[in-house]
Amino acid sequence: MTIWVIGAIMVLSCLGLLYMQMDYITAIVRMRREHFGEGVRRSLHQTAYNLELNEMRYYLSKNIQRDIQKSNVNSNNVLELEHSYFVTSDDGNIQSVFEMKTIMNNPANPLTKVNRSGTKRQMSLKEAQRHALETLRTRYMYQRAILDEVVYNMLYQASEKPLSQRVNFRQLHHDLKAELTSNGIDLPYHIRIIGSDGKEVYRCADFQEADGENVYKELLFKNDPPNRMGVLEVVFQEDTLNKYIYNSVKFMIPSMILVLVLLVTFLITVYLFIRQKKVSEIKNDFINNMTHEFKTPISTISLAAQMLQDPSVAKSPSMFGKLSGVIASETKRLRFQVDKVLQMSMFEGSDNASLKMKELDANELIKGVINTFAVKVEQGGGKIISALEAGDPFVYVDEMHFTNVVFNLMDNAVKYKRPDDPLLLNIHTWNANGNFMLSIQDNGIGISKDDLKKIFDKFYRVHTGNLHDVKGFGLGLAYVKQIIQSHKGSIRAESEIGVGTNFIIVLPLK
Repeated sequence: MTIWVIGAIMVLSCLGLLYMQMDYITAIVRMRREHFGEGVRRSLHQTAYNLELNEMRYYLSKNIQRDIQKSNVNSNNVLELEHSYFVTSDDGNIQSVFEMKTIMNNPANPLTKVNRSGTKRQMSLKEAQRHALETLRTRYMYQRAILDEVVYNMLYQASEKPLSQRVNFRQLHHDLKAELTSNGIDLPYHIRIIGSDGKEVYRCADFQEADGENVYKELLFKNDPPNRMGVLEVVFQEDTLNKYIYNSVKFMIPSMILVLVLLVTFLITVYLFIRQKKVSEIKNDFINNMTHEFKTPISTISLAAQMLQDPSVAKSPSMFGKLSGVIASETKRLRFQVDKVLQMSMFEGSDNASLKMKELDANELIKGVINTFAVKVEQGGGKIISALEAGDPFVYVDEMHFTNVVFNLMDNAVKYKRPDDPLLLNIHTWNANGNFMLSIQDNGIGISKDDLKKIFDKFYRVHTGNLHDVKGFGLGLAYVKQIIQSHKGSIRAESEIGVGTNFIIVLPLK
């Protein structure tokens, strides 16, 4: 019981550790995927922002250059721009029209003020500061209105163009790659751009459509009217993305393998311990059974020997002969039991097996065993039916050991027959697939499925319920299997409780 409790605790501990590791790995993978998705979304947002910013810079530069080319220089070297908002002064600085007009209106001293009487006087510091602030505020409001008008004109010009002309695809690739790299993402990707009408405006040459978590989308020109917007799609290859994500948890794999190895090793150890315990119990049963099997004939022989020492027995030939027969019979029984043990010890390993192989007619050998065994079967009211139909019965076997195999299988049928029905033995031989086949079938008590898996194990005996008269060491079928395997053959058993058992032997032909 203790070993089962320890085993259960150890197994539950290992399984709990594995579960915790799997849960930890799952959490890391989820966080890694969320971090990756957030990085991609930031990159796409910044790329879309850069696209609009580059477009604004382009149109701003284009309008300034156009207005400068259309301008004419007046006599004061002031560039008065038609439909323009900037001029160039003598020192080469670009200033607003309002600023230049203010300077020209008061070129001598910008800090002087004309009274109502027409005389000029110097402004005070506060008046100069107030005048400067008013001038700056007026300049700011004026230039802001000018800038708003410029921006409105540029936005109108830009939004009127189709999406394919507004996007520099090479620059878009460059910006997106730079943003992904800045967010720690260095994976191959594929992009495409879809217009507001659902039609593709651009796609990579090797773009492949995908669904699910591998596709990320971002609106282009999201402040434009809906019919002028576009959608940028970025697709990452699933295998590459999974490798990138699971690469962060690969350090956990060795620890999981070690836990699994520890668990398997422990289970094997427990299995071997339980198996060894069962073998020990079976061996103890074998020793107890063997002691009983040897004790009975020895006691009988000892008793008969003591009686023979009585002088009166020597004067009675009939009594002397009876006691002599008992001694001979019990000695033969004792020798048979010892032979069984010696047979198995000799066949512990195939290298130790000493077989005297020769070519034999298996049908004739089996027929001889049947004739010898028929008397024992018929005494109990049983019957043997033989059908030796093998057309090619010649096999290369050890005559003594193969005879013992057939004898043991028939003897088992007698031991485990049903007490209320006479024994019926069917012996059948035939050829199949270049082999010699032998079937020994009875109508006995049968063997359960659980016992059927173990009947060829050494020392194992099938539980027979109330049948306490069935004696043996549990070596007979183990010996049979060892002999058949030594002859490069095979044996199997088919059985059903209450119906009977059928042993089928397969031997290669000579």
